[in-house]
Amino acid sequence: MRIVLSVILTMWSAVTFAQNNVVDEVIWVVGDEAILKSDVESMRRDPDWGRIPGNPYCVIPERLAVQKLFMHQAVIDSVEVTDQDVSRGVEERINELVLEVGSKEKLEEYMNMPFTQIREEFFDNMKMQATVERMQQELTKDIKVNPAEVRRYFKDLPEDSLPFIPTQVEVEIIMKYPEVKQEEIDRVKATLRGYGERVLKGESFAALARSFSKCNSWRQGGELGYTSKSMLDPAFANVAFSLTDPKKVSKVVESEAGFHIIQLIDKRGDKVNCRHILLRPELDPADIDTCLMRLDSLAEDVRKGKFSFEEAAVISDDKDTRNNHGLMSRITVASGSRESTSRYTMSDLAQVSPEIARVVEGLETGEISKPFEMYDKNGKQTCAIVKLKSRIKAHRATVQEDFQVLKDVVLNHKKQEFILGWIKQKQKSTYIRINEEWRNCDFEYPGWVK
Repeated sequence: MRIVLSVILTMWSAVTFAQNNVVDEVIWVVGDEAILKSDVESMRRDPDWGRIPGNPYCVIPERLAVQKLFMHQAVIDSVEVTDQDVSRGVEERINELVLEVGSKEKLEEYMNMPFTQIREEFFDNMKMQATVERMQQELTKDIKVNPAEVRRYFKDLPEDSLPFIPTQVEVEIIMKYPEVKQEEIDRVKATLRGYGERVLKGESFAALARSFSKCNSWRQGGELGYTSKSMLDPAFANVAFSLTDPKKVSKVVESEAGFHIIQLIDKRGDKVNCRHILLRPELDPADIDTCLMRLDSLAEDVRKGKFSFEEAAVISDDKDTRNNHGLMSRITVASGSRESTSRYTMSDLAQVSPEIARVVEGLETGEISKPFEMYDKNGKQTCAIVKLKSRIKAHRATVQEDFQVLKDVVLNHKKQEFILGWIKQKQKSTYIRINEEWRNCDFEYPGWVK
């Protein structure tokens, strides 16, 4: 089955064709929109192209044409995405690329354009992609499936054609942070204040961040990119958004991740771009051992039946699970909506915490682990015990046990069929012209050449 709902390439125009001294030309026309040879060449140079099968001189123009059909319909139906929604994705993607290549300067060299132009190109392309996805969602929003349809769809399928559900687990956790000595906290604050004074005397904040910051942003000199207030730790956000002078440095601020000093780079609407240096107090091994022993004693009391693991979870320092009786959960997107689930595959769990995954792998259902060291989502060292609440073994999906999974399969199938029919109808009613030398293709959607 063709994956119609993912027709949009996550690529960008890295270098214009003119920069390569090649004469450009219009190769396709869809409605009143032109597809240029430079558009195809630009996308073909993208490293992600290697993951997409087929002749690029056939596949890329066709995907651009499909994109233009959806964009034209979005204009007719007034379907839009906000700049705010797009900006977050742009900054996240740019930050990922900067981390991959090593610096902003290397990214500029790789993309062969200044950083401001990179951001503009990313924004334009990601806004187009987001608009197309929103248009597809709008077209298919009323499509539903009922239990009878699900049963009919899978009734006559051979067992090996049913979706395979990997082993899933439900895990409860109690996490405690070792106590940090006040003198160590004072040392960290004094060190950060010293960095701030060095900046005021003329040293580069970015250079200091690259040398000393414990945040992953050290690679880009501590720069976080344009970020909304809701995406930041509240204490950090309050200070970052209060800054007005890019030449100054904030006072030391404590967040869930540790201690910071912050420097303003720029503000744009409801977003701020700043750089920071993060330091964390170093833990005394004796304090870690004390924390582990306390958790060991707590686990033993649970095993003896003095109270349940779920009751003991009220003392956990993990605020995400404390009020859920210790049960870990995550957000998934199913049937076009966000849903919370407590089930994790082992690979899902490893992405959350490799340490938790390793411990859970060796537990029996209902068993409580020995205390262990781990790192939380902010990179802080902590101690924990976990309980394996349940383990659902790998199996072929059944309507009785995995109805939601099978429902999503059928729903996506119906949406794909609808989108395919919509594209065919638009091909018939839209003016399309393809240059002769670009027609000899086995297109995914027959009907372009009239």
